[in-house]
Amino acid sequence: MTREKENEVVLCPIGRIFSDLEKIMGGKSKFFKHLTNSRVEFLKAIRSLVDERIDDLEKRESAKGRKKMTKVRVE
Repeated sequence: MTREKENEVVLCPIGRIFSDLEKIMGGKSKFFKHLTNSRVEFLKAIRSLVDERIDDLEKRESAKGRKKMTKVRVE
């Protein structure tokens, strides 16, 4: 294996297209600003899913810790 092959970066076809476009256009166009914003929004969406799941797990755990009610017959 040559040294050049060892340092080669492999991108998916879509990533490759965007990488090539960024090199050609310099990454300063509105297109790339929109792409950056969409990445941020995507990550925020993932974060909200994770936060919801954490809340759900914490509620389940606290519900397990509560004592269960028992019915007491009073005469």
